[in-house]
Formats: sequence, C-alpha cells, structure tokens
Amino acid sequence: HVQLVESGGGSVQAGGSLRLSCAASGDTLRSSCMAWFRQAPGKERGVVARISTGIYSTYYADSVKGRFTISRDNAKNTVYLQMNSLSPEDTAMYYCAAGLCRTYVPADRDFPFWGQGTQVTVS
Repeated sequence: HVQLVESGGGSVQAGGSLRLSCAASGDTLRSSCMAWFRQAPGKERGVVARISTGIYSTYYADSVKGRFTISRDNAKNTVYLQMNSLSPEDTAMYYCAAGLCRTYVPADRDFPFWGQGTQVTVS
C-alpha cells in the first residue's frame, strides 16, 4: 500500500510562488509515474503535470506551461511542484498521485494511489 502526503499549500497573492511537496512511503516513488492533479470548487479534477520514471519525461497542462515545474528526488521519495506566477485561476486543491504513465496525457484511472490534497489559494 502506498501512502502519499502533500505539503506546501497555502495562501499567496497573485504573481507569487509556492512549492508543493509529496512524500511517498517506502521506496514506492522510484518505480512510479508521479503526477499532480487539481480540483477547483465546482470543477472536475484535472491533471496539472506528471513526471515519468527513467528519463523523467514531463507533461504539463497548457494552463501551467512555463509557470509550473514538476521534479522528483527518488533518494528522498519526494516529488515537487514549483509554481510561479500564480493567478487566482490556480486556486484549487492539489493532489499528488502515483501510478503508471500509460498515456502522454495522464488519466485518473492510471493512478491508483492519491494523497489527501493540499489547498492552494491565490488572491
């Protein structure tokens, strides 16, 4: 069983930055495709970014390209999401997920393990 714990959320003014962290239990992260999803009130959950194993290929949603950076540190069993130039449209609950990179655009169904989420509020 995989446990994921997110941290780093909070409230920030537009234009500011936050770095989210997701710590994975055991040695799980090393062999997992990792992704960040987000869900705003009244909206469906959608992928923000993902990073594969091996060559660490990345994918970003169009809305965050050039502003967000996903990275992973397997030695620390942690994946990060650096978020810059934040806008109110980025306000959401952010979830870390572990699974398989079956498709270029990550799908919820390929990620069986989820964290509890961390709230990001941009005003």
